[in-house]
Amino acid sequence: MARTSNIYVRVEPYIKEQAEEILEKLGISMSNAVSIFLRQVVMHNGLPFDVKIPDSKPLSLPILSEAEFNMEMLKAHNDFENGRIYGLEEVEEEFKKELGK
Repeated sequence: MARTSNIYVRVEPYIKEQAEEILEKLGISMSNAVSIFLRQVVMHNGLPFDVKIPDSKPLSLPILSEAEFNMEMLKAHNDFENGRIYGLEEVEEEFKKELGK
């Protein structure tokens, strides 16, 4: 068996939990996922994906302050009051477009 080295990483608990749930569904351990990532870094001679600030970032409840959460809820309420809503069918169709299905 090949020799291995240990890596110690600090990460926010909610990110680790979310990643573990996804990796478990894929049947991949966290250790194997990190190994795959590092192999891809070597193969690409850099990060195996673009690193950039998205035009519009998705909201993540665990990182919102109470004031930010309340502001988002107010925006949603205002959208509802002003008729800026989407039906389930419209949302499903948009997801299908994004996923190429």
